[in-house]
Amino acid sequence: MTEQQSWWGCDPGLDRSPIMGNFAPPPVQFLRGSGTELWDSDDKRYLDFLGGLAVVSLGHSHPEVSEAIARQARTLLHVSSLYATEHAWHVAVGIDRHVGATRGPGGNPAGQVFFCNSGAEAVEAAMKLARKWAGYGRYGVVTTYGSFHGRTLATLAATGQPTKHEPFAPMPEGFRHVALDDVDALHNAVDETTAAIMLESIQGEGGVNPASGEFLAAARQLADERGLLLILDEVQTGLCRTGRWFGYQHYGVEPDVVCLAKALGNGVPIGALWARADVAGSFVPGDHGSTYSGQPLATAAARAVLQVMERDRLDERAERVGAVLRDRLCGLDEVSSVRGAGLLLAAELVDHNGPAVAAACLEAGLVVNGVTPTSLRLAPPLTVAEGEIDEAMDILVSVLAQVPVASSTGT
Repeated sequence: MTEQQSWWGCDPGLDRSPIMGNFAPPPVQFLRGSGTELWDSDDKRYLDFLGGLAVVSLGHSHPEVSEAIARQARTLLHVSSLYATEHAWHVAVGIDRHVGATRGPGGNPAGQVFFCNSGAEAVEAAMKLARKWAGYGRYGVVTTYGSFHGRTLATLAATGQPTKHEPFAPMPEGFRHVALDDVDALHNAVDETTAAIMLESIQGEGGVNPASGEFLAAARQLADERGLLLILDEVQTGLCRTGRWFGYQHYGVEPDVVCLAKALGNGVPIGALWARADVAGSFVPGDHGSTYSGQPLATAAARAVLQVMERDRLDERAERVGAVLRDRLCGLDEVSSVRGAGLLLAAELVDHNGPAVAAACLEAGLVVNGVTPTSLRLAPPLTVAEGEIDEAMDILVSVLAQVPVASSTGT
């Protein structure tokens, strides 16, 4: 298949794609998947060690999720957020149970959930909630350099990557960025206009950079002392990915607000915002919404996902199998270090260009991501088998032996 056919899909006679050029022309077109395996339009098999950017945590075409989606599609697809449907309540209860905060009075849920369609929307809702909770004049949000919170204007402004801001300047006001793990800078960034501190327990798109326990604890203490919300963006790290249900649970820190998405639908677009009950109560009807909030197809998928994760203890499995993957990566001469947790890992390469290695891995049948110029991100399904790890590492070893080192390629 030609590049034009793979990008345009089915009509090689076109001289311009009907799809906007937000993304570079993709090198491959995937048509089907099962578990950790993918097949392209030429029926070539790949091992997926990126999991749709940590989305497909149960693997491709998981039978129970697929059946839940098919059953719901035959039953009811949409009625709008004006009405209740079957699954949203159950998903909200499951999210609240696993957030891990102290239960409310009388055993009531500790928090409440708003459903949306993506991680960016969950973060956007969190920032609106923080402003409403804090009151007029308190609108600022402090985040870290290297963070990634989304691509809407507000979530992009919150993202601590200035090069991503430049094409869309001026950015919305109210955002300050500090270096990850710089407690003094965090204190200095807070003033009378600040409403919230928003952090990732592990920066995903920023390069799989874990925050230190001391930094998260200092953020919690500062939020308590200054009357701020602590928002934890768990869009990539939530739902068993790091070996805990949420990444912050490695540190014993309790959040006021949690943003999640990605793995919640195992490929069906859905996001969610959890907030402590007294904070969630700041929103009243009309303050925020979405036509598709809690819609039945997405929440049917999410309900099945949570049931499988709970039954199969995928948090424990991610920790156990992630240790195997980490050990294999650490044993490679071309890898200087490995960072991350569970099955969200980055391998820092010795004298190799990360994107170039990722491209060569794809050609060899292994899907990974060059998350920085010098590192690879690996986020396979939580169901990945140890034999598949062995196969993936064999491919990676072969690729590293063939790809020129960075110094000889000028990268």
